[in-house]
Amino acid sequence: MVGVRNFRDLGGLQAADGRRVRPGVLFRSGHLAHATEADTAFLDSLGLHTVFDFRNAADIKLEGPDVTLRGVRNVNLPLSDPADGAGFWTMVREGDLNTLRELLDDGRAEKRMIGSYRAIITSRIVEHGRVLSAIAEDSSPVLMHCSAGKDRAGLSIAVTLLALGVDREAIEADYLESAAAHRRYKIWRKGNSADGADPMSPEVLALLHPLFDARAEYLAAAFETIEETWGGTERYLTEGLGLTAPQRERLRERLLTG
Repeated sequence: MVGVRNFRDLGGLQAADGRRVRPGVLFRSGHLAHATEADTAFLDSLGLHTVFDFRNAADIKLEGPDVTLRGVRNVNLPLSDPADGAGFWTMVREGDLNTLRELLDDGRAEKRMIGSYRAIITSRIVEHGRVLSAIAEDSSPVLMHCSAGKDRAGLSIAVTLLALGVDREAIEADYLESAAAHRRYKIWRKGNSADGADPMSPEVLALLHPLFDARAEYLAAAFETIEETWGGTERYLTEGLGLTAPQRERLRERLLTG
């Protein structure tokens, strides 16, 4: 698509009991606000039941609301932003080079991302439980997106795949596809800052890169948090997210082959 980045169908991933994720029922992407007419026609052709938009109000104000799709239920379910809010994004888009260095250099950007991934796992169990329950009941085919389709949507997709019995290596492989250059969120920066520096200089882009990249260590931090907090995937799904055995079976019936 032209105006929607990082779109893909999760169909074909190996899941539990030799089954696979059914094509055409589970999709992920960046936001839909800039979808062209052709993009919108393609999305309409998917027969989506529900679109989960994990952006917050600041994201929607900046990027715009999603395009309207025929017969689709749109659910806005804001999740914590790995960049921690509108104030941070203002700095990303408008801050001078010295400010960026102070906040992001020497591994601080990576640490911020890892901390945010951990926080989403522990603080958004209600939201993730709601997503899985909705899909188990009637909300598929489903598309999950945030702004870039990498972090908030990436973790929500990872949680869904865990519930389907997809192994972590396969989840990681899908997650890392978001690192491809053609899939990445387009970084926008205001014109020359107060210090006169190029707002898109190589140094600025290098400082911002960890925020817009998909890295194995980010997802690994989420998985480690599940182990540390719940002792494993099963307790995370049942005790953390409140997913019942019948709900999990219905989820698998809806999203898996066989």
